[in-house]
Amino acid sequence: MNSKKNTKIDMPVFIISGGLLIIFILLSIWNKDAVGSAVNTLFAYSSDLFGAYWQLLLLGNFFIGLGLAFSKYGKVKLGNQNEPKYSYFKWVAMILVTLLASGGVFWAASEPMYHYMTTPPLFGGGEFNHLHAAFAQSFMHWGFLAWAILGTLSVIVMMYVHYSKGLPLKPRGLLYPIFGEKIYQKSILGSAADIFSIIATVAGTLGPLGFLGLQISYGLNHLFNIPNTLSVSIIVILILVVIAAISAATGVDRGILTLSRYNVGFTIFLAAVVLIVGPTTFIIDALVGGTGVHLQNFFTMSMFRGDEAWLSFWTIFFWGWFIGYAPMLIVFISRISRGRTIRELIIGVSIVAPIVSNFWFSIVGGTGVHFEMENAGSISNALNDGGMPAAVMAITDQLPLGIVFGVSFLVVSIIFVATTADTMSYTVAATLSGNDHPKRWLRVFWALIFGATSMVILTIGEDSVTSIQNSIVITAVPVSFLLLPPLWTAPKIARTMALEQGLIWQREMTKKVDK
Repeated sequence: MNSKKNTKIDMPVFIISGGLLIIFILLSIWNKDAVGSAVNTLFAYSSDLFGAYWQLLLLGNFFIGLGLAFSKYGKVKLGNQNEPKYSYFKWVAMILVTLLASGGVFWAASEPMYHYMTTPPLFGGGEFNHLHAAFAQSFMHWGFLAWAILGTLSVIVMMYVHYSKGLPLKPRGLLYPIFGEKIYQKSILGSAADIFSIIATVAGTLGPLGFLGLQISYGLNHLFNIPNTLSVSIIVILILVVIAAISAATGVDRGILTLSRYNVGFTIFLAAVVLIVGPTTFIIDALVGGTGVHLQNFFTMSMFRGDEAWLSFWTIFFWGWFIGYAPMLIVFISRISRGRTIRELIIGVSIVAPIVSNFWFSIVGGTGVHFEMENAGSISNALNDGGMPAAVMAITDQLPLGIVFGVSFLVVSIIFVATTADTMSYTVAATLSGNDHPKRWLRVFWALIFGATSMVILTIGEDSVTSIQNSIVITAVPVSFLLLPPLWTAPKIARTMALEQGLIWQREMTKKVDK
């Protein structure tokens, strides 16, 4: 069964996932309060019932991945290709923009400050109590475990299923080692896996799009006195969608790659300038000290189960968000990682990317915390009164040439989110068509749908943006069970590929993953 070249759209998955999205929007227009209340209730149940499972899932995924990377299977080549298509920098750049799109600027500026203002309960609670714990907590939420769930063990399974077995590039492929080809043959379970993955991706993409529209409007008002209105927010999203649609139309090798490379390059340049003109020593201290506290308390932080309200608001929310995003990013990372070894994949995704992310959080967040310590209230008041975009602008105001830095941060944010929109458009299109070169019109269609839906949500109200972003945690419940089998099927597949590639030897191959 070789479906690599099959470009037929999976209409049941397309209709059901699209229909559920339309129903959500219509219900929000009809009674946004009721929808918000339902989402919050389901969010609370998801957090209470599945939070501990998610914590163990991410922890197991990370360490099993590391074990594979440094085992004899680490040299296994992925994707039936001997050499990588992309340079290491280009490859890592495309990976980085996937998660940093959501946290790149606004969470990097705000989360360390939030944890500095109110110390996490594991470190004693209280106000302005533990500087390095603030960075340690941020590093944990955006660090090793978060990145690993987005594309390590599951990518090994997906690449084997698609490139070695010739089966469609769909999230349901993660279940292939258990169910075989039946999972692709009009399977209700397979369709459900794809549908939930698409819905989670939509929720995870629409939230940041709508949220960014509001944030950029605030920034434009702060910097240039442009009215902070709904119309401006919609225009911002329209620009984002145009960028994403053009990028999606030109494909992975041109659009997404170009945006990722230039955005990461500009971000590195911006980080270097802030590091030099900002509080250099403090930033380095925050990185080193925060990393030390993080590593020292790694297991305790990862499995912390105290203070249910705090845990639900922070760690479990992030874990649900990243789990919901994971299937589509697994599809994307599978597409760009052909020719990489298992060792390169796991180290690149779960070690290199988090270190870069932590450094960025130290620079942006560390600058904010430094100014807050120098002048109490200079950042925290803005954060409390105006939210995350206000914190970013408050930080840039403290720097020399503040308006230049303010504009630069806004540009980085726009390109980050535009890159996520085009990446998600690509992966949804790939899921619906089942191959890694989906039709151009389908990629552009989803970019436009993301933008149009985000604009509709904004017209309903800012609370609707929060509701749809929170809904990704609800959809993460079924998705998390899709990510469980790779914990044991990925090592089996790695062994199978090692035998096939002659990296290990056995008198008789009596057992394969795919009987």
